[in-house]
Amino acid sequence: MRRHVEVNATIGHPVDRVFAYLADPLLWHEFAPACVFRRQIGDHPPRIGTRWMATDRIGPFRFHFIDELAELEPNRRVVWQSSAPWNSRVEYVCTRAGESTDIEARYDGDISGFLRLLTGWLPPAVVRWVLSQDFRRLDQRLGQEATAARRRQQYDPDVAIEDGFVAVAVDHADDVTSS
Repeated sequence: MRRHVEVNATIGHPVDRVFAYLADPLLWHEFAPACVFRRQIGDHPPRIGTRWMATDRIGPFRFHFIDELAELEPNRRVVWQSSAPWNSRVEYVCTRAGESTDIEARYDGDISGFLRLLTGWLPPAVVRWVLSQDFRRLDQRLGQEATAARRRQQYDPDVAIEDGFVAVAVDHADDVTSS
């Protein structure tokens, strides 16, 4: 069963933060509840051709397959290919829109096996809505991260957080002993 769905979304966060989630399967579970397991195959740094063992949960059913990083343009475009039962190609294109990110997502696949029976009856509009909810959750997740970073900085103004590094101002007392 061939399925093609396009979803456009705007996320109120910079491209580099949004893209980091779309390009890392180990983070997908944080915004896409169907993604219950991803583990990279091999121990080399991820690159085109890197594969991940994957499990998605649709309702009470678990489906096992392989995801592969097919194309990558950092902070711009990433393409994933999934084996059966999805037999799919998923492309995310991120474009800067001021302080936000516009995402064009294209899902194209030939769903097979029991998954076809489970999802094949869904109208395309419903599939688009389900997939768009992943982007809504990603926007919320990034908002929570931004709020936590602001709170950390507000709570301890001597802590500067940038690019994941923390610098703390430390006052040193004179090494004077009292008698």
